[in-house]
Amino acid sequence: MAIDLLSVLNNLELKGEWTGLRELRERTTMRSARDGQPELNESDITHGVMVEVLHKGQIGYAASNELNQKAIQTAADKAFEQAEMMSRWAVYKFSPEIRPKAVGTFSSPFLKNPEILSAGDINHLLVDVCHALKVDDRIINTSATARLVNSWTRSVSSSGSDVFQEFNIISTDYSATAKDGSEVQKRSDNGSFARSHQAGAEVLDRDSILLRARRVGEQAVELLSAENCPSGAMDLLLAPDQMLLQIHESIGHPLELDRILGDERNYAGSSFVKLSDFGKLQYGSPLLNITFDPRRKGQMADYLFDDAGLQAERQYIIRDGLLLRAEGSTESMARSGIDGVANFRASSWNRAPIDRMANLNLEPGSSSFEDMVSSVEQGIFMESNRSWSIDDYRRKFQFGCEYGKLIENGKFTRTVKNPNYKSVTTRFWNSLKAVGDESTFEMYGTPWCGKGEPNQIMRVGHASPAALFSDIDVFGGAE
Repeated sequence: MAIDLLSVLNNLELKGEWTGLRELRERTTMRSARDGQPELNESDITHGVMVEVLHKGQIGYAASNELNQKAIQTAADKAFEQAEMMSRWAVYKFSPEIRPKAVGTFSSPFLKNPEILSAGDINHLLVDVCHALKVDDRIINTSATARLVNSWTRSVSSSGSDVFQEFNIISTDYSATAKDGSEVQKRSDNGSFARSHQAGAEVLDRDSILLRARRVGEQAVELLSAENCPSGAMDLLLAPDQMLLQIHESIGHPLELDRILGDERNYAGSSFVKLSDFGKLQYGSPLLNITFDPRRKGQMADYLFDDAGLQAERQYIIRDGLLLRAEGSTESMARSGIDGVANFRASSWNRAPIDRMANLNLEPGSSSFEDMVSSVEQGIFMESNRSWSIDDYRRKFQFGCEYGKLIENGKFTRTVKNPNYKSVTTRFWNSLKAVGDESTFEMYGTPWCGKGEPNQIMRVGHASPAALFSDIDVFGGAE
């Protein structure tokens, strides 16, 4: 059902100092094949309106999936009552400037309209991917999935905001599981759903996908006869697809300002970072340059405005290793006095926005991949995350990868299975001794970043070159 959101706003009985409406309609389609047979074909649509009311310095929220004037008026009344109630126990009072006026439109860039691909086209491709993954009889399971999302939002407010944004997102996941006796190994296409972008049908190019699928199957078989990753302190060279999780867990989450302020403490943990650390903490080596960049074309979290109406722009979070800026929204910036970014985002129409990562990237350095490898006397190269663990303060962590290659005297030697590494966040980033150049830079994402109560699953992007770290605690699957 279509509604004229601006007309609805103009006909509301407004009771607070500011009122905003955010309408979201999202269609998600999942198609998958397993072992060469179609497995899943489903699509769902969600559509509703969130109402925000600022009153006495507090913001109340209420939502409705009944898209008519009466239902939205009821939601507005509930939001006003909520703000009135919260004002009695306010710890901070917001002014209407917390919701700046925003006007503009945004659409995901794509080369080929995703609508040109029928269900049959995608299913045939996924079946063929399964066949390409089956390179050997020891491949006991093949899986191929495509997830297509079309999402649009319109936000209007009593201060004159009117923003329309439409997102086309395609995520894929291709994997093969190999077995020989009691040994089982799984290999994927850069990690679970890591290939997630705002894009069109061009990312489902048949020839390039089948080529990657064969490589995935071959490496799954290769791992069966590989020896376990050795244990000890050594140089660690991480591929961009593993940097995705490394950046996400040990930079992205600990620098979300609402987490630092304690909002997530009872659910997803806090952060070792303190407000006094900004501008002072040497988070990593001088080679560490992290940008918050929600305007990187085609990346998973590309947008023009966040859900508070703050215009998105590229900002350095960490520069030359020094912590400069938090991932904090207009509300968190006001509460803390710390500079933040346009990252106030809600996962759906029935969720209030909170501080979220968007596109968080490691900027390229000057080292070629060959130069980094040749500089290593004893070390290991790891690709594709398969497991992770990190404490409630985002300090101590350990990650496991799907695929490893030993580096000895500047050359790749043996493939190893079950590679893992562990460290402490700032110690790890201060061990960064080389950052790959543009030729090693790759862009990935995840559709599954969870946070908040009630839980919100958010889309996040991470781009990175390959990166080399010194004296990292590496261990194998036997430990």
